[in-house]
Amino acid sequence: MLRNCTAWPEELARHYRRQGYWADITLYDMLLRSVAAAPDRIALVDGTRRLTYAELQIAIDRLAGRLIDLGFRPLERVVFQLPNSIEFIIALFALLRVGVIPVLALPAHRDQELSHIFAHTTAAGYIVPDLWHSYDYRLLAARLSGLAPSLRSVLVLGEPGPNQISLRNLLARDGGRGDSATDLADFAPPPDEVALMLLSGGTTGLPKLIPRTHNDYVYNCQQCGTIAGFNAGTVFLALLPMAHNYTLGCPGVLGALAHGGTAVIAPDAGIETVTRLIETERVTAISAAVPLIVNWLNVDSSRSCDFSSLRVLINGGAKLVPELRRRVELRFGCTFQESFGTGEGLLNMTRLDDPAEIRFTSSGRPISPADEVRIIDEHGNDVPDGVVGELICRGPYTVRGYYNAPEKDRPAFTSDGYYRMGDMVRRIDGNLYVQGRLKDIINRGGEKISCEEVENYILGHPKIKNVCVVAMPDATFGEKACAFVIPVEGQTVDLDEIKNFLLKRNIAKFKLPERLTVVNEFPISPAGKILRGELRQAAAGNVASVHA
Repeated sequence: MLRNCTAWPEELARHYRRQGYWADITLYDMLLRSVAAAPDRIALVDGTRRLTYAELQIAIDRLAGRLIDLGFRPLERVVFQLPNSIEFIIALFALLRVGVIPVLALPAHRDQELSHIFAHTTAAGYIVPDLWHSYDYRLLAARLSGLAPSLRSVLVLGEPGPNQISLRNLLARDGGRGDSATDLADFAPPPDEVALMLLSGGTTGLPKLIPRTHNDYVYNCQQCGTIAGFNAGTVFLALLPMAHNYTLGCPGVLGALAHGGTAVIAPDAGIETVTRLIETERVTAISAAVPLIVNWLNVDSSRSCDFSSLRVLINGGAKLVPELRRRVELRFGCTFQESFGTGEGLLNMTRLDDPAEIRFTSSGRPISPADEVRIIDEHGNDVPDGVVGELICRGPYTVRGYYNAPEKDRPAFTSDGYYRMGDMVRRIDGNLYVQGRLKDIINRGGEKISCEEVENYILGHPKIKNVCVVAMPDATFGEKACAFVIPVEGQTVDLDEIKNFLLKRNIAKFKLPERLTVVNEFPISPAGKILRGELRQAAAGNVASVHA
């Protein structure tokens, strides 16, 4: 493997191959199987543009050759910061085709995160749009070029700046260069080599780099897609950033392509856009996140919409509470599927044929028979089923370490290769029930409060649109619960009303929120997660101001 990456132990690698978890093909080979099966089927839709599988392969090969002509070589890193588009997929696969490793930055990342990524990866290339959401990435690239000695080439989708290269020209049939005479087979990576690097999905601190190999990520995409019911008839709607693991390959766009389906790239995630694309493109599957789903469910549903094509709506990133899961199925007439996992590997999904009780309350079960999942106490001992503990895991698509970060590996991985996910869960009949992050369990004088449990109760209040419960410091009890709520438009609510509502549902008194803060919106990460850390800081600041 790439230097400064941790490989799976050889004995486990042989086992994964023998059992068929690792197919010993690259992500590009995975795509070629779908090309061979149906070259004229539509692979990608982006506005009025449509690309068949055969056209997609031609575009990928053309760009791959031109990247080699520019001097890119296998195992070099390229920071990849394109927004969702057809060009995103072509450029991604072109890099994968010749063994150049894309480091997938989100479009919202800026100087601080990117300078860290460049320094950590010594990336040779940077791929950006010219303008996106009124932000000029060419200026960002120029600033970073002065800070990153390793950076040789900046490729711009759109109009390039000084000393920058037009990606669109490289993608064009003539491109001003002719097609490369390079034999691309000479640059094909081995399947057990690093394919791409994801960024850790935490909500605080600078991102860690997650090296995913071709073998493990091919399995990741294919297996997720199978569990989500993907096949050649799938029409997947991509809403969230495709640079994020969830929308890219869980099962995401790559899962759709792996199964020979179609990926539709949405220009935005508004309910009007979503309903229009469901109707016109006959969308069968959507991957969404809690903030989007909450907004969709609170939009006036009086307009008649044809959702008859929709088969599954997948939620990921953070747990959707049972009440909203039920409302999804009622509103959209589809099956709700919860997805709980991590960019480092382990994924759990509810099954489409699970009974409603499991679909609406659990976080699913591991997608692979080879996933090794343990629930442990603070001493590292396994706890019985039904008891809350910390989730640790290893398996054929869970990495064994971060890229070039031994100081991060030590607390994140056990000596025998289990990854500490940082989630508190309980397991019942194989299904996991997430109680929250380690830091999202409030310790009120020794009594443990699950933030998500309290949120689920509060969301039953008719005046509440959304809620986030976090810990706030307390001199007597150590921590108490603070609820940040977004009320339904035109409604007002106070703390006593919330408490009385909860008491009528027989919730334990120690779980009641002891401060209420009404807000218009929550801070959201580039990956679409609520930034609970910022809310905890705000709650702590409110406490400090009271006692000042």
